[in-house]
Amino acid sequence: MNSVVQPYLFFRGRCAEAIEYYQKTLGAKEVIVMHFKDMPEKPSAGTVPPGMDDRIMHASLNIAGAELMMSDGMSLGPTDFGCMAVSLSVPDQTAVDRMVNALAKDGKIQMPSGKTFFSPYFGGVTDKFGVSWMIMVPQPDA
Repeated sequence: MNSVVQPYLFFRGRCAEAIEYYQKTLGAKEVIVMHFKDMPEKPSAGTVPPGMDDRIMHASLNIAGAELMMSDGMSLGPTDFGCMAVSLSVPDQTAVDRMVNALAKDGKIQMPSGKTFFSPYFGGVTDKFGVSWMIMVPQPDA
């Protein structure tokens, strides 16, 4: 088995909105969505804050063949994704442009799409949730 590092994002009450947004903008496919109320064993008192039943405990999306895991988490307040980015490899320039432009409609371009020294084609964008995306065509095998 190969080890895999996967991003796991916490949306602090906006996870359902994020799922819908990524489905619309990136063509994400829902793999699984579990709410706190769906836990087979109820946690002991005080473990989960009140009002969490309808919040998303765990979700997984497939985006261009990559898995993105997400949750509402148990914290409140604004999301904070300032010190991280999601890197996504896609097959061609068309996919980079489509995804970067879709996310930029409600977000902000960080680096316009184009050729770089590390990728034949790359674009950087921050989406409406503050998640930074680095979308690229990978270097061909040498």
